[in-house]
Amino acid sequence: MSANRKSAIRPRNVLFSLFAATLLSGCSASGGGSAEWPVHGGTDLEQRFADIDQINVGNVGKLGLTWSAELDSNRGQEATPIVVDGVMYVAAAWSKVHALDAKTGKELWRYDPEIAGRKGFDACCDVITRGVAVSGGKVFLGALDGRLIALDTATGKVVWSVQTTDPAKPYTISGAPRVFGDKVVIGNAGAEYGVRGYVTAYDAASGRQAWRFYTVPGAPGAKPDGAASDTVLKEKALPTWSGRWHEYGGGGTVWDAIVYDPELKQLYIGVGNGSPWNHQVRSDGKGDNLFLSSIVALDPDTGAYKWHYQETPGESWDFTASQPIILATLKIGGVERKVLMQAPKNGFFYVIDRTTGKLISAKNFVPMNWASGVDMKTGRPIENPKARYHDSAFLMYPNALGGHSWHPMAFSPKTGLVYLPVYHSKMVYGGDPHFKFTPGLWNKAIDDRNLQAPDDPEVARKGGEGVEGHLVAWDPVRQREVWSVVHPTLQNGGVLATAGGLVFEGTGAGRFEARDAANGKLLWSFAAQDGIIAGPISYRLDGVQYVGVVAGYGGGFGLGESAEKPKARPNGRVLVFKLGGTDKLPAFDPGEAPPLTITNESFTTAQINAGRLLYTQQCYRCHGSGAASVGVLPDLRRSGALANRDAWRAVLVDGALEPRGMISFRKWLSEQQIEDIRAYVSHRARLAAPQPQVSAR
Repeated sequence: MSANRKSAIRPRNVLFSLFAATLLSGCSASGGGSAEWPVHGGTDLEQRFADIDQINVGNVGKLGLTWSAELDSNRGQEATPIVVDGVMYVAAAWSKVHALDAKTGKELWRYDPEIAGRKGFDACCDVITRGVAVSGGKVFLGALDGRLIALDTATGKVVWSVQTTDPAKPYTISGAPRVFGDKVVIGNAGAEYGVRGYVTAYDAASGRQAWRFYTVPGAPGAKPDGAASDTVLKEKALPTWSGRWHEYGGGGTVWDAIVYDPELKQLYIGVGNGSPWNHQVRSDGKGDNLFLSSIVALDPDTGAYKWHYQETPGESWDFTASQPIILATLKIGGVERKVLMQAPKNGFFYVIDRTTGKLISAKNFVPMNWASGVDMKTGRPIENPKARYHDSAFLMYPNALGGHSWHPMAFSPKTGLVYLPVYHSKMVYGGDPHFKFTPGLWNKAIDDRNLQAPDDPEVARKGGEGVEGHLVAWDPVRQREVWSVVHPTLQNGGVLATAGGLVFEGTGAGRFEARDAANGKLLWSFAAQDGIIAGPISYRLDGVQYVGVVAGYGGGFGLGESAEKPKARPNGRVLVFKLGGTDKLPAFDPGEAPPLTITNESFTTAQINAGRLLYTQQCYRCHGSGAASVGVLPDLRRSGALANRDAWRAVLVDGALEPRGMISFRKWLSEQQIEDIRAYVSHRARLAAPQPQVSAR
């Protein structure tokens, strides 16, 4: 670990020295020396702002690739690299870690935690990771299977490893750990599968548990957890719950946002959605359900509760508050305020006093119909009663994808603007009259019949109108959009702002772009061969500024999207650029999509319709809406197993592909239901190819 980043809680004299060094570095932003990327958001404030201006609006056109490093998976890549002491530490799909020379890309070591293939089924949104933390000579990895692993920075050897979750339950870890002082903190994911959320701090040297904070209460009358959350759950949270939530897990997983505030010595966690989604089922439609969809401030030393702000009381739409959190000092009403900013799924941009947790302002940053605003007296959204879908289905926007998801946003102190990737999307919500809680499968308690892909292409086209991605520059003081750029794909990447007046962002269409931070004008772009969804970084070594990003499409958006002709995707890559860079990517030819598999079998309309619903409930999140994958995972319409009932059964019943993540569904589906899914997929293959391309019996 570099000398200027051994601990986030430091003695006063060390803090003063670092503050002075920071001022000197800022005064010579384009000079020599190093300016690394030692933590997830660039600094503890997580602004994702690189105070380096060697690359700027005047010369960014000369930016070129200087090195690239290929990863070993074409699954989703969402990690933000960490750069410390000239070494880049990159986490990749399946929780693998690569240590690379940050100047040349030469691999120094790699670590594979050997995640069991079947664990991929428990990952709602691909086998991704969003990064590692580095401190005190250790790399900290939150592995997909729930382990927190400390690696030696020099060798990649395991220093210690601790299981942070119950291996018998469908928990996963997708977020990056955070380190402060002598502690490392990690959360977990898996709300839809029926788990109860919490965040845990461990001693960074030994892996010994320091404290744990649960975000939702356990069963009424149960013994206390013996956790830091015991008192506040009993006094504040439990009275806000009703019904059988404790049988469903409750949700509230802390799967991404964990931010340490070095100025106020507080830890902020962003809490996720409820399990199941439907508030009517989860809590009999009663109560706010604390601390779902909330930002909670904790004492970093003990885990004790300090304050909370709930963004979506009685959450019923997968409206998480797990999205990135940025800390800043803003002049509001002529007064300097220490604030916390978040643009969560529900579509409101929040500015919160991080000293007290009181709401300063909130304004919608995307079109919405579920609420008309936020009541500034109560801090609660002014809801459209129809949005609760009690009596009838409701076409709602934004939806479960969110107005903004996990993709990092950035704040530039130079422009005073926040730059965020935004999504315009809609979805029909309705209660599921036949809901039955099923541990290990998704539990939404909403009617999946409303989510079925239409067979009529014109209906599908109209349903997709207005669904698009944007890059938005947002003024957090005036709470208004300054400029916006429409992207050709819904999912686009995280954002980086720099002192050179630039905003960098990748796109789902495979471009890495630099724009003028003042007006959004496109100044430079690079063809990356695959979509970029991760957050970029910038660092300076020996006087040279670099910009880096991890390319690799996938994640929850990518798996659930559809395409009539999926394309083969290259393995993920680390891409690093500098002025005058002349490197080239190896040629990659995606080739033609595999042929559709058209069988001569006859399936009844009843079979096809039964399979349609089952596919929507169990399959589309990995293999694409309407069985039309974008190519991250196989397009089942083109599977060789589709033409053979026994081969299909071998996969879905016998688990022949379990080592690759395709587990057996024997536990949840009958053989007839599995055959009905085959009928539906065969039907979709025929729709896509009126003239058979491959015949099979």
